[in-house]
Amino acid sequence: MINNSELILNSDGSIYHLNLLPEDLADTIITVGDPDRVAKVSKYFDRIELKKGKREFITHTGYIGTKRLSVISTGIGTDNIDIVLNELDALVNIDFQHKEVKSELTSLDIVRIGTSGAVQTDVEMGSILASEYGVGFDALMQFYQKPYDEIELNIQQALIRYFPQLSLKPYVAGAGERLLDRIAFDLPKGMTLTAPGFYAPQGRCLRSDNTIPDLIPLVNSFKHNNFRLTNLEMETAGIYALAKMFGHQALSINAILASRVAGEFSPNPEAVVEKAIQLVLERI
Repeated sequence: MINNSELILNSDGSIYHLNLLPEDLADTIITVGDPDRVAKVSKYFDRIELKKGKREFITHTGYIGTKRLSVISTGIGTDNIDIVLNELDALVNIDFQHKEVKSELTSLDIVRIGTSGAVQTDVEMGSILASEYGVGFDALMQFYQKPYDEIELNIQQALIRYFPQLSLKPYVAGAGERLLDRIAFDLPKGMTLTAPGFYAPQGRCLRSDNTIPDLIPLVNSFKHNNFRLTNLEMETAGIYALAKMFGHQALSINAILASRVAGEFSPNPEAVVEKAIQLVLERI
């Protein structure tokens, strides 16, 4: 039996942060960072059956045709991803009444629609890029044991050699192959760097003294076999790593709003995000 302090439920039986009951959640989930973006996805639903929220975690569950979907806001960063992925898994794979792991486990399809900045000149601002791999420069996976395949392990070792400035071990996780094939079959694909912050951890400097002042050129120049880092954001690697650990499929679709090499930002970011939303909903 799982202790009450480990699996925390609200008075109505819903899980602590997401405020959801198991029956509230669809097996196909779209995650967005911004709570306001949830409605920008669910406006395309033919029918919305549920709207719930707590803190930054807003959920709409409904249907497009006969397909049941949930769209959930995660907030920013892999610390929030830790909460969301653990609680999504608990909703489908733990018996809340007996507080035990179910004998038959459910695999979720989780698709992130998020914003990102390109670190390669040929990744165009305004484009939609699918993350084939996520690379985590955050500390989340220092606390979990994730299975690694040979490709992930080789990329990780190359990153460790290339970035000796890092005081933690970067982690690597691949996209769910089935979702990558179904949704991103004709999209440009890349290896996404997940940073633990927006400013210095992504090479920005307003008034700070950064420990890696040349981060963007370094990221731009990394290569391992046919792999290179293509874009920066703050959630993908955490989603991929935890999804793989729990046995779920995950895919990150990135709306490229900035060119970090050219120092430019999209004049119409909402249109790029809208394009990503429509693409995912057409294919999911």
